Amino acid sequence: MSDAPWMRGLHADTGYLLYRLGLRSGSLFNARLGQYGLRLRHYAVLRYLSIVEGARQRELSDQLGYDPSAIVSLVDDLQRLGLAERRPDPADRRNRIVVLTAAGQQLLPQSEQDGARVTDDLLAPLDAEERRTLHTLLLRIAEPAEPAAAGD
Repeated sequence: MSDAPWMRGLHADTGYLLYRLGLRSGSLFNARLGQYGLRLRHYAVLRYLSIVEGARQRELSDQLGYDPSAIVSLVDDLQRLGLAERRPDPADRRNRIVVLTAAGQQLLPQSEQDGARVTDDLLAPLDAEERRTLHTLLLRIAEPAEPAAAGD
């Protein structure tokens, strides 16, 4: 870390450090996933689709926290790459669901390994216990508790 006074001030700000870590993490993930024509946001969609039996685009938006218009573009990209496709929803044929293709299912393990390598590189300064603690703390703040109802 720099010893410049302004940098020490920024590094005292946890929010700024989280922002910088997010930028660094995203950049490393994007560089690693670029070999597949993917970015971190595509990877998140693929990972989500790997654990569900298809999802409406609105569900992807809600679950991943992405703007609905971004989801349309991400799914278009994945479809163009042959990794996902839109199919009629068996529960309501007026709707479409997004599912992984065989190519998407085949790519997922390799992209997960690449993601794990990026995470290992980012967390190299931490020992195993510190990594578990960091993960636990990030889980706690990533999904804040529901706000208390009025009057509680």
